[in-house]
Amino acid sequence: MSDELRITHTHGDRVTVTEPVTGVPLLSYVYRPERAWEAPRPYLHPVRTLAGDVVTDYRPNDHRWHKGISLTASHLSGANLWGGNSYIHGQGYVAVPERVGSMRHAGFDELSSADGRVVVAERLTWHPYDGTLWAEERRRIEVHDVDPGARSWALTWTSAITNRRAEPLLFGSPTTAGREQAGYTGLFWRGPRAFRDGRIVGPEGEGPERMGSQSPWLALSGEHDGADGHATVVFEHAPENDHLGTGGSHPAHWFVRNDPFAGIAPSWAFHDELELAPGDTLRRRYRVVVADGAWERAEIAGYLAAHPW
Repeated sequence: MSDELRITHTHGDRVTVTEPVTGVPLLSYVYRPERAWEAPRPYLHPVRTLAGDVVTDYRPNDHRWHKGISLTASHLSGANLWGGNSYIHGQGYVAVPERVGSMRHAGFDELSSADGRVVVAERLTWHPYDGTLWAEERRRIEVHDVDPGARSWALTWTSAITNRRAEPLLFGSPTTAGREQAGYTGLFWRGPRAFRDGRIVGPEGEGPERMGSQSPWLALSGEHDGADGHATVVFEHAPENDHLGTGGSHPAHWFVRNDPFAGIAPSWAFHDELELAPGDTLRRRYRVVVADGAWERAEIAGYLAAHPW
């Protein structure tokens, strides 16, 4: 049997990546369309540690549109590509179905496994409620650095979103719309229910006060239900992530919670809107490390230093 990571493509539904020695399915990338109210978009779920424990949630009863790890746009030029109710200043969260859009799978350019790395390269289109084309995305998800000794593996998520409108695309968040400490948008991880009250760790501090902070990485560890032990999920910005991906600065702020749920998003627009001109491309790259055990700050920093971009 080959020791390469295995890919199983269920056409029209999902791509699953399996660790060959243990047979643990590390993740499924689901691209089939789902409920319109939940802003249909591809997502990763379930995501598992090397021990086989799940570290994502899917359609929890508090937020049915939270699905594993997915790319979102909570406020996009008046559209909602996050799902569910829309935040309107002075009214709170309101059901506005005509604001809810979608990200649609257009095709795969590559599905490969070689040299210990899986590549899922995809084309997508972004749409408001009426279905017009607002943006095109090229997405690349890579699974790599599977290390049984460290009990960890990593994925890299790269997105390049090109504005196809004749006017700018404005990326915002509930915070840019008037709600404090709710700057969620962009890549978003929803942790399992057992990870509520989990430990939030950053390079310069710990706890929920990391909300709205800036740093190269942020992690959350929690204790499983149904299985003994903990797991840690680490999010890291690529060095080139800046306002429009041209290098040099690092303005993104972290959205992070461990109450009432566990979640992390390196927000594109926590305090201020991000404007993408017609024809321009927004590029972002992130690494997500999935580890068995409750990693300490020094352990996380050491891992990232030993695995440079």
